Amino acid sequence: MNTLQTVVAFVVIFGALVFFHELGHLIFAKRAGILCREFAIGFGPKVFSFKRKETVYTIRLLPLGGFVRMAGEDPEMVEVKPGQLVGLEFNHEGHVQKIIVNHKDEYPNAKIIEVEQADLEREMYIAGYEDETGERLVRFPVAEPSFFVMDHQEIQIAPYHRQFASKTLGQRALAIVAGPLANFVLAFIVFVLIGLLQGYPIDKPIMGELTKDGAALQAGLKQGDVVLSIDGTPVTTWTQVVETIRAHPQEKLVFKIKRGDQVLDVPVTPKAQTVDGQTIGLIGVYSPMEKSMIGAFKQGALETYYWTKQIVVGLGHLITGEFSLDMLSGPVGIAVSTNKVAQSGIYYLMKWGAILSINLGIVNLLPLPALDGGRLLFFAIEGLRGKPIDRQKEGMVHFIGFALLMLLMLVVTWNDIQKFFL
Repeated sequence: MNTLQTVVAFVVIFGALVFFHELGHLIFAKRAGILCREFAIGFGPKVFSFKRKETVYTIRLLPLGGFVRMAGEDPEMVEVKPGQLVGLEFNHEGHVQKIIVNHKDEYPNAKIIEVEQADLEREMYIAGYEDETGERLVRFPVAEPSFFVMDHQEIQIAPYHRQFASKTLGQRALAIVAGPLANFVLAFIVFVLIGLLQGYPIDKPIMGELTKDGAALQAGLKQGDVVLSIDGTPVTTWTQVVETIRAHPQEKLVFKIKRGDQVLDVPVTPKAQTVDGQTIGLIGVYSPMEKSMIGAFKQGALETYYWTKQIVVGLGHLITGEFSLDMLSGPVGIAVSTNKVAQSGIYYLMKWGAILSINLGIVNLLPLPALDGGRLLFFAIEGLRGKPIDRQKEGMVHFIGFALLMLLMLVVTWNDIQKFFL
């Protein structure tokens, strides 16, 4: 696979993982009634965008993550202050529909006022002077939805009940945890699809696909042969077949097999291969596969659980020092690994994507600042205290955490470059 194909495979896989992660946030934030201003894949300058209902959907230049911008999480981008001149446009009910912040002369139908008071979060009104004498103060109700117009761009005003902070602790926590959970759901779906399309391994003593240069094919075994015994010892599972073969490298074994209505004795000599310092026998045959809807769903659940457990154990080893920082991989390492996996076929690539999805979900649940797990930790503290932590202090913690994560990313990326290219 050339460099362009590697980049494309990495961007597509990583983009899909980020898309589902952010989609989880988006769905549950909208269900809670939170105004979601933007759903973005990537960071940096916008490459492509479109707006649907309240949300702008964007693809950005750097495919290294994504975000959902929820109203109230950051300071509002536009605000009006006493003494400011703004233009007002009204709906058919006489409520303010648009507040024009600049370029007011380009909106001839707008009513120009000098702002005296405004509450665009709770009471939803704006009050100001209509004439140049500054003597006639008028209060105008503001509609929902309504918009600021700045530099010809409409920005929806977010009343307090549409902001993230207005929601219950449970709603906020669910909107945050939904991102990582979406990654687990994606992995499960991918594993199920693999089971439906390719099949899933079963523990029956049946010959699966044979390799072209393996001892099994050379000896005359065929896919679908049922192994009854090996050297006179009955076998009832594929696990028994594998264990017997591995234990007898370069030793002739007599396979009693059933092929249709025939029962045959087939001598096979496993080839020797050294794995982790141990010599084992191999005959070049894959485990038997089966296809069924129920089996595929069961296999999807088992695979999701297995890889979740493996990744959690691996993170535990990292924390205890059994793994070093040099063993971590960043985007460069993942791209190189994606290249290698892609050469093995589409099903291996799908499985790799599912494993990466689980990894992304678990890492985001770690109780570290700037990650979803860090935010959930603050929610837990809020639940214990009975009141939220000061938003500025929490924001500072997340900012410092994000900076440290970026530093870690640079270190890991440099390690990847040294490992694979220098």
